[in-house]
Amino acid sequence: AELGLNEHHQNEVMNYMRFARFKRGLCLKTVDSCFQNLKDSRLVEETFTVDEVTDMLDGLQTVVHSEVESELINTTYTNVLVLRQIFSQAEKWYLKLQTDISELENRELLEQVAEFEKSECTSSNKKPSADLIKPKLAPLNEGGSELLNKTVAYLQEENEKLKTRLKTIETQATAALDEKTKLEKLLKDLQMIQGDQKTNANQDITELENKVAALKCQFEKTLNDSTANQKFLEEDLVTTKHDLLKVRDQLSIAEKELEKKFQQTAAYRNMKEILTKKNEQIKDLRKKLSK
Repeated sequence: AELGLNEHHQNEVMNYMRFARFKRGLCLKTVDSCFQNLKDSRLVEETFTVDEVTDMLDGLQTVVHSEVESELINTTYTNVLVLRQIFSQAEKWYLKLQTDISELENRELLEQVAEFEKSECTSSNKKPSADLIKPKLAPLNEGGSELLNKTVAYLQEENEKLKTRLKTIETQATAALDEKTKLEKLLKDLQMIQGDQKTNANQDITELENKVAALKCQFEKTLNDSTANQKFLEEDLVTTKHDLLKVRDQLSIAEKELEKKFQQTAAYRNMKEILTKKNEQIKDLRKKLSK
């Protein structure tokens, strides 16, 4: 029968079971002595009344109950002391052990333990060998534990360094988180401003497009009006030119008629004669001046 433990731990379990078996034997002997004492002290007569038998059984029950209760309490305390030793050794190695209370009522495991006890303790009245005798625990501060102590000290130092580094990293992370929050807020503000500017720009572009469209319409209208005016002016200019030519012709005819009429007047003839005489006089004077 095996418990699934290594040889050392199985020997430790065996030592504890021998101790528990010894205590169980003492308890049974105590219970037996209670019954024997009752036989020796009270069963001295051949007949007893019901009340006397009841009184004897009540007294025996009280004594046995007290003995069994005391033994169970002592067993519980003993188990606590065993757990205390195991946990103390584990804590020196910085271990945290756990127990599963539900496994204490596992019938299969209990039968396995009973089989283990039967095979190890009752077979041929086997006596514990020297190898099964519980060795004394070596102090952790002496001998082979020196390296462990140095390792623990080194790990503690490294742990402190890591704690310091962790605090620094946490501080940096907090600062980075604050900076990230500020940047996110700034980015959000910029996006809002950009959105407002984009909206304003779209509005301005729409207004400019409307203005350009209006100006284009006005320009086309003005251009059409100008084209119509130009065409009208060109036609008017042509008409005016024709009228001017006609007026010039009429004026020329009128001048000719006027000149003709003027030449037919006496004043004109007299003026012409005077001019003719004056020209002859000028010619004579030029000849005289030449001489």
